[in-house]
Amino acid sequence: MISRRRTVLGMLLLGWMAAVAAQEIPQPFMGTYTVEWRGINAGTSTLELSRLGGNDYVYRSSNVARGLFRLAFPDAITQISHFSIVDGMVRPTSYHGDDGSSDKKRDVDLLFDWKAMRVTGTAEEKPVDLPLKPNTQDSLSVQIALMRELAAGHSPEHFWLITKDELNDYEYTREGNVKLDTPLGKIDTVVYRSQHRGSSRVTRLWCAPSLGYLPVRAQQSRHGKPEFTLNIRELKRS
Repeated sequence: MISRRRTVLGMLLLGWMAAVAAQEIPQPFMGTYTVEWRGINAGTSTLELSRLGGNDYVYRSSNVARGLFRLAFPDAITQISHFSIVDGMVRPTSYHGDDGSSDKKRDVDLLFDWKAMRVTGTAEEKPVDLPLKPNTQDSLSVQIALMRELAAGHSPEHFWLITKDELNDYEYTREGNVKLDTPLGKIDTVVYRSQHRGSSRVTRLWCAPSLGYLPVRAQQSRHGKPEFTLNIRELKRS
């Protein structure tokens, strides 16, 4: 009887610790990554999470090309996601994507109205007006949503994701555990695969439990061949 009580108590304690860990994530950070295109150093990527106050955050991504890749991408490619934590869930409020050029034809601007359950705006000059699914994310906020789910001890199977002017269901599959040798040292990671059903594009994330499940490596493949790979180079905590 005592052993059983200890087991139940231990389970309750682990559940409480997981809930606390999820509440503590996201913590502000700035991560710098090297970007490889088919094995060639193509530039750097910076991810920065800042807390605006209360449960409101802004998450920024900036990609800067180097060498010959600057001919194709001379300006920094940026994404900005504003989101809030509401009832324990990541809820995006706005998203902006800019390819860095003076031409605004490829920009994306979205507003999330959770009362009306609509997302509106423009994507590459196309009007956007779509119904929101529960727990819909943009292409940046989904990273934070995944981190929180993993910290809570959950294994998410899918996220609704809006990309440009489409809302699609992306499946998430856990592929196992891998220890990576990084500039931050040897790090244990959990590997997750993300894919929109019917698409040849696959994204893999190597998330580090010791860093709040921050991805230390990300890779995008098409038809089974890796195209872009990001590897962490530096991490700063605010």
